[in-house]
Amino acid sequence: MDDVKHREQLAGIAQDYYLSKLPITDISEKYHLSRYLISKSLDEALASGLVKISIDTPVSRNVEMELAFKQKFNIRNMMILKDSDSPDKDSANVIDFAAAEIQELIRHCHVVGMTWGDTVWNIIDRFQTEVRENLIFTQFVGENLKLNTAASTVPLVQKAAAKFDAQYVTLPAPLYVNNDEIREALRSEPALVPALSSAARMDMVFAGIGTLASINTIPVWKQHFSNLFENVDDQQIAGVLFGRPYDVDGNLLNNHDKTMGVSMDELLTVPRRVGIVKSKFKSRALLGALRGGFLTDVITNEAVANRVLLEMD
Repeated sequence: MDDVKHREQLAGIAQDYYLSKLPITDISEKYHLSRYLISKSLDEALASGLVKISIDTPVSRNVEMELAFKQKFNIRNMMILKDSDSPDKDSANVIDFAAAEIQELIRHCHVVGMTWGDTVWNIIDRFQTEVRENLIFTQFVGENLKLNTAASTVPLVQKAAAKFDAQYVTLPAPLYVNNDEIREALRSEPALVPALSSAARMDMVFAGIGTLASINTIPVWKQHFSNLFENVDDQQIAGVLFGRPYDVDGNLLNNHDKTMGVSMDELLTVPRRVGIVKSKFKSRALLGALRGGFLTDVITNEAVANRVLLEMD
């Protein structure tokens, strides 16, 4: 067997064993090789570097700081990871930890709501493959219209569903609809009903926390800011969550909500609302979300948590 075909076979055997979790007996039958040769192939795949196995040391949490935040903000779960010696490593730790925590929560869910963004994309990317045919991933607000990115909502619900061999439904509408009559009429459109019906039964939502840039980086929203957010001073916006801007005290700023999708009142009844923050530049956004009680669970690190405390002074 030439080298290329040999390496392809080694890769196939390794994938079947390590990723697909097939027994050696089944792999032996598949490749018409003895169990001894299958074991030898697995050893060769490791020795040659074709397969790399790494064991990550569990990330430590600052339990004392978590307790202080839970008491201060009356939040159900506050998970604060201890900082390492590298900001890049700290961000990766938050994503890895969040992926594991959220995947465990998903195991107890039937309908999971999602938004958009790089943080959510990276978390989904780290999910382990499972089969959950009775699980639905759904949009619960419209599309943010951030074009040319895989981190928009539709690709993300598809990506998440693929990880679990699950179902997904999309909400083919813009995030904001300025015309009140049109926005209300859209709720009964057949193409939108499946997502809105699923969203009404959500067990959990998970999202990154945005800032004013979440709005201003989308040309159409920035251009029509004054219409979409009537009487809102953009300097007051500390964060944006589920498409809704709020100030640092946790007050929602869009009293005339133009968001297409599930209302904020309905969202606040979802049993688990998980927010993930890995950048200290979003500390004011996190502080406002904590004060507003928008989240039941927060996953972040010491750098962000300490900056939140500084924002309070």
